Amino acid sequence: MNNTLETHDEQGRVWLITGCSTGFGRELVLAALAAGDRVMATARRPETLADLAHARLSTTTLDVTDSASIEAAVQATIAVFGRIDVLVNNAGSMVLGAVEEVSMADLREQLDVVFFGAAEVTKAVLPLFGSQGSGTIVQMSSLGGLKTYPGYGAYHAAKYALEGLSEALATEVAPLGIRVLLVEPGAFRTEFNRNKRATAELDIYRDTAGATREATRQLLDSEPNDPVKGVAAIMKALDSDNPPLRLLLGNDAVDGLRAHHEALLAEVTEWEQLSRSTAVE
Repeated sequence: MNNTLETHDEQGRVWLITGCSTGFGRELVLAALAAGDRVMATARRPETLADLAHARLSTTTLDVTDSASIEAAVQATIAVFGRIDVLVNNAGSMVLGAVEEVSMADLREQLDVVFFGAAEVTKAVLPLFGSQGSGTIVQMSSLGGLKTYPGYGAYHAAKYALEGLSEALATEVAPLGIRVLLVEPGAFRTEFNRNKRATAELDIYRDTAGATREATRQLLDSEPNDPVKGVAAIMKALDSDNPPLRLLLGNDAVDGLRAHHEALLAEVTEWEQLSRSTAVE
């Protein structure tokens, strides 16, 4: 079977994209429209999308932490376009702080947006994709869903959860004609870094999480990757006959993940004998 993301009619594919006010979400809207597709662009405050006027574009409110808002956005997309072919879970947030510095309210809020929000939007479209026998789910994850840095424990927890859910989902829905793409960006020059929320600092974490805080400040507006090029890579992967489950974006993502896995493999090898000592005799 050809797994290329096919155009279903002369009007193009239908995209439902969360978090379209800035960054990857906004660039994905523009790229989909340029490809001749139709888009439901969403945001918690849809007035931020007013400048995206286009004949094949509709906008609506979608707060990924509100079940009623999610269902209303899905139904609005079907009402306007009749179907959904591509779901992009892009809405996100970031809490910066050592685990001890992050309150339980902060941690729950981080997971509500990044993990539970994406999970609920995904579950809202799965019955439709199943009835169509087709559909693509794009999860905007992160290099931070595959390796960690001190100070981002809450964010990593949410992204790691999204990675596990999505990998299992990909296997479950493949026989139904549904695809899953996990996108793993490194540092991109978007508003995401600027919009992060930092906790109060404790002196004991000055050299660990504190170093990450400083590195993040220095990186602001000098991130090495271009979101327009990142979105072009996503579009190319989606149109591939054999798309990956995970698409890394950026030299920093590729180099960072490779070094992480090499270190992991070295540790497995170092402790292999002890690890294998548990077999029942």
